[in-house]
Amino acid sequence: MKRLLENELIFGNLLTVDEPHLIERYNKALKGFGLKAITLEQFSIDMTGYSPEVAHDLGNPEYLDPDGVNRRFIILTPDQEFLPVVHTQFSNTEELMLNFFDKNKREIFALTIKDVLYGEIEDSVLKVEDIDDLLAIEEVEFQLQTPSNILGKRIDLQLMIDKLQKDPEAWRDDAMLKKMVTLAKVTGDVRTNELLPHELVFRHDAFWTSHFGGVYVFNDKDQITVIADPSAKGFRKSRPWEVAYIDINDHARVFDFLLKTRRVEAPRQIWIKRSGLLERRARMIILKMMLSQEPDLELGQMSARKIDSWAKQNSRLIKSHDALQILKRADKLGDNFWGKRSEFDLDDISPEHRFMVSRANPDHADLWLTNRLMSEYMPFDFLTLFVFNKQGFYKRYADWPENYREFVVNSIRDTYFSDKSGLRAQLYN
Repeated sequence: MKRLLENELIFGNLLTVDEPHLIERYNKALKGFGLKAITLEQFSIDMTGYSPEVAHDLGNPEYLDPDGVNRRFIILTPDQEFLPVVHTQFSNTEELMLNFFDKNKREIFALTIKDVLYGEIEDSVLKVEDIDDLLAIEEVEFQLQTPSNILGKRIDLQLMIDKLQKDPEAWRDDAMLKKMVTLAKVTGDVRTNELLPHELVFRHDAFWTSHFGGVYVFNDKDQITVIADPSAKGFRKSRPWEVAYIDINDHARVFDFLLKTRRVEAPRQIWIKRSGLLERRARMIILKMMLSQEPDLELGQMSARKIDSWAKQNSRLIKSHDALQILKRADKLGDNFWGKRSEFDLDDISPEHRFMVSRANPDHADLWLTNRLMSEYMPFDFLTLFVFNKQGFYKRYADWPENYREFVVNSIRDTYFSDKSGLRAQLYN
């Protein structure tokens, strides 16, 4: 954990909160949730306002997500829009927050000048007890509050302004005029300063959730598809007339679903040659083979050239490895790394190996979710795990030997962090 923290592979790129007035506002939001105030002089927050330091201080890592649904948020500044979401039980929490920020930029800016904005991403479910509860979440609504009730006061002031404009006698109401002045000191001029966020309802479509050990929900025009372990409560029982259920351990059915719905692209020369993705995956597998042969191998200076050299020196071992031979055949389509081109048919290989020679369709709206699902079947591909499935990455990381942990962290830090969007575009787009 220390190495991950030091290299910002966990809780990285957060916003530091150390100004007394912002800490005071944060405490008011905590009080609004029925939580105790903190005495920290400095802490960091993500897009939702979640803070690992506050979670530790409260002794409650779920303080903004107590029931795993109806996620809470605390917004101190519009700058939170550009932060990651580091703690969530739904994969689309970040997307929902981004939509809220994008549709209400001016209002959030105006509100956070004077106050903190907090509330819940509310849906129709109070508690998730089975898959049917997950399927019931079709849209969410942002329920908003401020400690000073600035939103309520803004509505009251606007009503009084409307009354003044429509009722000539209203100007004689001194009590109302005085109240308007008092409210305006809090809200500002509501005629030019928009304070009330106007777009609060958003669709809740495809997503992954940590409930029941991990459930994927895909939403197509005429079909909802749930991919999960059969032990998940409600599996194949909730809405069987409109929901298709796929056992996440059934590699063939999962891949067939992704391929038929065009969420996955089979091996094609155009993307294989440009991306170098299969070449990278092959080296990851070879590195694991090297460690199996020499567990204490020093990886500090390990490079692609050294991995390739080891592969040539151990060609007999390489040829006996099924996954590598499949990658070799697929990668030949791109005429790089392995040599000449050849034909390739997915039906010729076992279902569990089909994911590693394919990629998520970059033009599909479910690109990120599909990559997350695919990473479940490629535990050796630490980069795809980290980019799209951080929960899965941290789980795998805990079981890796120390020398491999160090190599993975250094590799992600030096290659991915230096140009995140560029590397994602090369490999996955």
